[in-house]
Amino acid sequence: MSENKNNISRRGFLKAMGAGATVAAGAAMASCAPKKNAEYDPAGHHTTPVPTDQMTYRTWPSLHNDKISILGYGCMRWPMIMSSDDRPQGIDQEQVNMLVDYAIAHGVNYFDTSPAYGMGLSEKATGDALKRHPRESYYIATKMSNFDPRSQSLEGSKAMYENSFKEMSVDYIDYYLLHVMGMGGLLMSKRRFFDNGVYDFLDEERKKGRIRHLGFSFHGDKETFDWCMQQHDEGVYHWDFVQIQMNYLDWRHETSSAMTAEYQYNELTKRNIPVVIMEPLLGGRLANIPTHMVARLKQQDSERSVASWAFRFAGSHPNVFCVLSGMTYLENLEDNVRSFSPLVDLTDEEKEFLYETADLMQQYPTIPCNNCQYCMPCPYRLDIPGILTHYNKCVNQGFVPESQQDPNYRKARQAFLVGYDRTVPKLRQADHCTGCNQCSPHCPQRIDIPAAMQRINNFVEALKQGTL
Repeated sequence: MSENKNNISRRGFLKAMGAGATVAAGAAMASCAPKKNAEYDPAGHHTTPVPTDQMTYRTWPSLHNDKISILGYGCMRWPMIMSSDDRPQGIDQEQVNMLVDYAIAHGVNYFDTSPAYGMGLSEKATGDALKRHPRESYYIATKMSNFDPRSQSLEGSKAMYENSFKEMSVDYIDYYLLHVMGMGGLLMSKRRFFDNGVYDFLDEERKKGRIRHLGFSFHGDKETFDWCMQQHDEGVYHWDFVQIQMNYLDWRHETSSAMTAEYQYNELTKRNIPVVIMEPLLGGRLANIPTHMVARLKQQDSERSVASWAFRFAGSHPNVFCVLSGMTYLENLEDNVRSFSPLVDLTDEEKEFLYETADLMQQYPTIPCNNCQYCMPCPYRLDIPGILTHYNKCVNQGFVPESQQDPNYRKARQAFLVGYDRTVPKLRQADHCTGCNQCSPHCPQRIDIPAAMQRINNFVEALKQGTL
């Protein structure tokens, strides 16, 4: 069931963690059916109000000295209105308005969206919430998300660009990104952004002031990243900023792109290119970590949430001007505001503690899904992120038994199967995967999704039949 050649079994992991972790794991056992906010785990120990005037800001001369909150609002995962059969019907605008108002009142002023987010509705929902506030009180970022071949012509890309202004009700865009640079390799990136004249068009828009800053978000291979840096060095293309995936797990461990986050960050820093951080929590994976790892972090600082460690890690790097978080729920937002109001940089000792934690986590057999939704929609209606998220959650909570000899087998079997049916409708579960593989090319983490679906389905069937 592993997606990592270095994975060890849960039993081996517990042995590496020590007996105390085993006790902590046993005490924490609970059903892995989802809770309202299962991907997030605030500390819950705070007795004082959330600060409204202590947010940390950063400025760069190259970014017109914009005073940007180090906590940025990622608008991919806005609250959704769900149907009776648990299918998303649209974005809950009332909830979005509330969250945006709260964020601005507590010092957050950077909002990152895309034409591809939230069923294609995020730009409008974000714009509708923000236009209720003075335009100079916030910075808005959106993207050239021309994934579909039909939108990759210059005309199609221009239409997407112009539609962003209409959807968000703005006259200028503060931060504009070429979205998912590296997806499909260097040739695909050239086709989407350069050979078709899109970059040249956007550069002219930057000169006109309709785009204040132009950059790219990166999910790709080292060849593409290095090429982008070389083009910048040679003055062919100029990047005002770059958005990368960075967290304490990816910092020293190579991602599927055969690069570490440390490499990307250092290359950008050498060129004085400011950095925006995405996936500081790896789609919630660094907040919903194994119970034994929770105990490890709590022993270090019992008052801080698990998530705050990841946010402080990202923010402690001086060339980072914003750390994005997709805050679906108010408790996410409250906890993150606390983490950055003000930001207390990690010490060198605390960073080393996190690197050791990452080494242990890297050996744990979860599947590296960040719940980005780029694999969706599935033509056969599978809930791919839901399936992978449930599996990872059960791995973390000890509900993926290795055999019937596992002392926790009966409890784990029931928790996994019951939680699976509650989390993912039966018609959208892994057994309906046909292996068409329309999903994998879009996965920034390079997961072999059909193979993962087959393995999870085989595991589910073995649990049902009692043949594990």
